Amino acid sequence: MAKCEICGKSVTNGNKISIARSHVSRRAPRTWKPNLRTVRIKVNGESKKMSVCSKCLRSAKLENV
Repeated sequence: MAKCEICGKSVTNGNKISIARSHVSRRAPRTWKPNLRTVRIKVNGESKKMSVCSKCLRSAKLENV
């Protein structure tokens, strides 16, 4: 499943809107997925592979191996 193991960010749902002649004409369902990367992180002294979103990677929330 597309989910960050640090912050819990996951898939969100909404509508794709097509705009024609300056007003909304149609709506279609769509999903947005988080930007995940598989990285090796030190957890309790041992290295572990985790799926982490790019926002958590940029912040100092984790320690890379």
